Amino acid sequence: MNSEVRYTGSWRKSARSGSGAQCVELRCTSEAAREVRDSKAPQAGALSFDGAAWRKFLSTIQQG
Repeated sequence: MNSEVRYTGSWRKSARSGSGAQCVELRCTSEAAREVRDSKAPQAGALSFDGAAWRKFLSTIQQG
């Protein structure tokens, strides 16, 4: 995760999503906490992560 990300509470779409159907949005809910959701189905809810869980989530994704 980029250390330049600041808490805004606003959803932002992943730059890697492009114009394809696999779109992800991220929201910083506090200094360390994050939420992730499907931009095409925001009503479906979001996954919430505290700081430790977010770091583990990213580590797991990066390992494939």
